[in-house]
Amino acid sequence: MNIEEQLASHPAALDVFIVEGSSDVRERLEELVGSIAGARCAGTAGTVDEALGGIRTTRPDAVILDIGISEGRGFDVIRALHGSHPDIPIYVLSNLVLEPYRRLAAKLGASAFYDKSTQMEQLRAVLARSAAQYTP
Repeated sequence: MNIEEQLASHPAALDVFIVEGSSDVRERLEELVGSIAGARCAGTAGTVDEALGGIRTTRPDAVILDIGISEGRGFDVIRALHGSHPDIPIYVLSNLVLEPYRRLAAKLGASAFYDKSTQMEQLRAVLARSAAQYTP
């Protein structure tokens, strides 16, 4: 089911926008979001420009973001979104997990930071709790 079909078939859901440079990981994250009752993928992007345009257009309820995206830095996305849409939680999911990256992401406005290789289920649990408010 493509993104447009998901949006049409679920009138009330937690809309999650995915920003990830790897198309394989983007697909995996789309599946992860799709597996959560009350959640759906509002869109995906692989670059900073695609991310900012897509997020501004779709106005998602949450963003999953890799700081190592292509053609720019995920930090630029956090900075821009936190400045213009501080109400949208930004969940960083990255392999770049050193403490300086975590501190900078938090300083710029990220809601949480997850290690892509070991904490994906923790992120899923956070999204599932948020999505629970959308399920009857």
